[in-house]
Amino acid sequence: VQLVESGGGLVQPGGSLRLSCATSGFTFNSYAMDWYRQAPGKEREWVAVIQSASDYTNYADSVKGRFTISRDNAKNTVDLQMNSLKPEDTAVYYCSARVQGRRVWGQGTQVTVSS
Repeated sequence: VQLVESGGGLVQPGGSLRLSCATSGFTFNSYAMDWYRQAPGKEREWVAVIQSASDYTNYADSVKGRFTISRDNAKNTVDLQMNSLKPEDTAVYYCSARVQGRRVWGQGTQVTVSS
């Protein structure tokens, strides 16, 4: 199982970024996919989830209305569109899935929101 995030970077407050996670090694369209993030000195926190058929999504209150999670089951990818970014969104962002009872993680991609 492999998860590889991309798309992070430095952005000014109010800006946008789109993160992508490429996956392999499991039946992608059978599993819900999550995004998490971890800010310096803080616990890793859940950000968003999308079910396998894209028929259900949910978001942490801190990002609701600003972030959108989506997936492409043909390409085995899951994206996170982040708009109206705030300095408090600065963190390493991870995609994740619980595959056969085990939570698996990518290596993360850094998002820094700063002027």
